[in-house]
Amino acid sequence: MRVSRQARAAAKALFRSCLVDGRMDESRVREAVAELVRQRPRGYYDILLHLHRLVRLEIERRTAQVEAARPLSEAQRAKVRAKLEAIYGPGLEFMFAENPSLIGGLRVKVGSDVYDGTIAGALARLASAL
Repeated sequence: MRVSRQARAAAKALFRSCLVDGRMDESRVREAVAELVRQRPRGYYDILLHLHRLVRLEIERRTAQVEAARPLSEAQRAKVRAKLEAIYGPGLEFMFAENPSLIGGLRVKVGSDVYDGTIAGALARLASAL
């Protein structure tokens, strides 16, 4: 679905007003949406759609999904947290999962960035190179 240029600009301005010190404030987003629905300006549905997209992307950008072949110890988790926070800044939300099909290593996804240091990934890359 295409969103008009004006709706995109309005959604971006609304999203920027929901940022506090460069981070999204959930209560401000709720207030902004409630006010937008109350006022119902022209094209408000398109503004809501684009605002929803911007909020979803921001949440994904601040969430780190870490997969390992076996459960990580607390020391290993702390080391992964420290490395990722050094790259992406503090305030990341971490989700650790176990995935035996990886064989070994880690797969980390932060927003659209994917770091694949797994044995299964290395084997797949090797197979595609041959």
